Amino acid sequence: MALIVASLMMMEQIDGTALTTALPAMAGDFHVDIPQTSIALTVYMLGLAALIPASGHVAERFGSRTTLRYAIALFLSGSLLCGWAPDLLVLALARLVQGAGGAMMVPVGRLVILQNVPKSELLSAMAWVMLPATIGPMAGPVLGGVLTSWLSWRWIFYINIPLGLLAIALTGWFIPQIRAARPPPFDLRGNIISATGLAGLIFGMEMLTHPGFPPVMSAGLLLLAPLCAALYLHHARGMDHPVLDLSLLRVPTFRISVMAGGFTRIATAGIIFLLPSLLQTRFGASAAQSGLITFIAPVGALAMRFVAPRIYRGRGFRAVMCVTCLVLPVVCLLLARFRPGMDMGWLLGLLAINGMGQTLLYTGYNTIAYADMPKARMGAATSLYSTCQQVMLTMGICLSAGMLAAGRAALPAQWQGQDYGLAFMACALIAFMALPILRRLSANAGATVSGHGDTVATKKRN
Repeated sequence: MALIVASLMMMEQIDGTALTTALPAMAGDFHVDIPQTSIALTVYMLGLAALIPASGHVAERFGSRTTLRYAIALFLSGSLLCGWAPDLLVLALARLVQGAGGAMMVPVGRLVILQNVPKSELLSAMAWVMLPATIGPMAGPVLGGVLTSWLSWRWIFYINIPLGLLAIALTGWFIPQIRAARPPPFDLRGNIISATGLAGLIFGMEMLTHPGFPPVMSAGLLLLAPLCAALYLHHARGMDHPVLDLSLLRVPTFRISVMAGGFTRIATAGIIFLLPSLLQTRFGASAAQSGLITFIAPVGALAMRFVAPRIYRGRGFRAVMCVTCLVLPVVCLLLARFRPGMDMGWLLGLLAINGMGQTLLYTGYNTIAYADMPKARMGAATSLYSTCQQVMLTMGICLSAGMLAAGRAALPAQWQGQDYGLAFMACALIAFMALPILRRLSANAGATVSGHGDTVATKKRN
């Protein structure tokens, strides 16, 4: 069951990471600038962010197995449309269909694991669940580069078909049909309000990178976000079952994971978007070559996956996460100084270190978020956490694309080559903001999951 859920995550991540290496080729086919192709990434995440809040309710009402099978089928339908898309607009709409499937596919699978694993085994379980998913980012850039260079970027979507059909069959055989006897009423109004606000935020930021749209349109879309946020807070006040239960943020470990993890995910998404296009446009690498270069980061992640639980058990969440969160800003600053002609081995080593650091950090984020969460509220917590996660990833892509476009427009001619450097420095600043939040964790935060508190108590007794 855990491997099936992880494989669904792998399929989704292969699709997303493979697409990043194909953005320059897509820009050429559609006759647009590279920053404009970021809509193929952001609109998918919009579908996720808008529909993930409903995933827990849908699974409770129709059952986890049924929800997963239909979600995979919807994801495959979107994949076929993406492969056929004749222009960027059709591709964006097809990615929205994919996002609707992904919104039900991964969060419901994760919920199945959280509902069936004791908290004392959650750290090890999350490490194993994430192991096959690590293969996605590792294989995605290479596979995307090879397919783009030798066939076409459209094959990135076609390869989902056999994988998805197999997943539908395995889900029917092994995933239990878990459903609530009396599911609470669905907060449709709250879902519409939150989805509208998220759409305004994401598309407002996205339109800033597209020169054909007037600034007043972007400003109007961005204004929807705070207006809908205020409206949703008023709507959710006093409700027993809001679609996004913000009262869960009163749990300290959950709140800190959401906030600090948000800054880390923004910076991570920025690197994912910026690095492949940097290698192809400034270093002359092909799509396949850029995929092979970025391949080294998930290799480091795969190596760290085996030792992450042991590290957290020995040192605890606070100490490990406060140190590890510094890896990403340092990597971003060094990437900002990377220039053509520099030793490529230096870049490979840097990416390997980043892969190891981010794996250790995200294992902590994804585990401690649920360490103190009552099992009865796991469904609501999964929906809220997954929504925040996708919003932050979307903001990372939009911000990095916006910084890239702004650098090209505002920098003088002699500094035009610094646009990527400025974007990486912005990612470094954002990533560093996670540290003061993580320092608020107590020394024994998440001890019921990691066992670190037992280790400390044993040392004191001795």
